[in-house]
This record gives sequence, C-alpha cells and structure tokens, in this order.
Amino acid sequence: MGITRTLTAEQYEILHHKGTEPAFSGKYYLFNELGIYVCAACGNPLFTSEQKFDCGCGWPSFDAALPGSVKLAPDYSCGTRRTEVSCSNCHSHLGHVFDDGPTLTGTRFCINSLALDFHPRKRH
Repeated sequence: MGITRTLTAEQYEILHHKGTEPAFSGKYYLFNELGIYVCAACGNPLFTSEQKFDCGCGWPSFDAALPGSVKLAPDYSCGTRRTEVSCSNCHSHLGHVFDDGPTLTGTRFCINSLALDFHPRKRH
C-alpha cells in the first residue's frame, strides 16, 4: 500500500465510506489543466488529463483509467446495479463506471473530485 495522506472529513467519507460529493460541486468537474489525476488517499496514478471529458453529469468523467490503476466491483446499493471504481493500491472508493460514454471507448468513469489530487504536467 502507498503513503497514507491526511484527508478532510469529506474525503474520508467518500474514500472510506463510499460517499458521493454533490453534483457540480467538485473542483475538478470543469478543470482542464494538463497532467495526471492521482488517488487522494495514497497518490496512486489513476487518470490522465487526455482521458478526461465533460459529459455534463456533474462529476469529472474519464473514458479510461491508467492500466492496473483501478479495480471494478458490482455495486447494488441505491436500488440499482452499478460498477464501483476503487483504487487498486489502497482500495479507496473513487466513484462508478458506466458504459454510456460518448468517446470511442464507450466508457464513462464518473469520479468524485474529492477522491482525486492533481499533478500538473511539467513544462519543458
């Protein structure tokens, strides 16, 4: 397991109790800088800015995850079948993935901003 980071109460609720931040409230929802998104709990690289797109759902959306970075599991909470996305390193809850994405992958990873940290791409 990676380094454990200090989390806010809101981050802890999402990452460890499978909470969800309110739609359209997250700092990365409309964020468009170049770089890499990592797990807020352990720093595991998860998504690149090239994988991010705006689907209008209220949460950051990505059409793919970095290979081996996430684990998927069935989620039957909330009276529906969904697929939970968690960090493959520390097993923290990140969000859910759906097969209704508008890009060529057809995938939409719907991820809580509070579950992420961002590392900007270094400029040369």
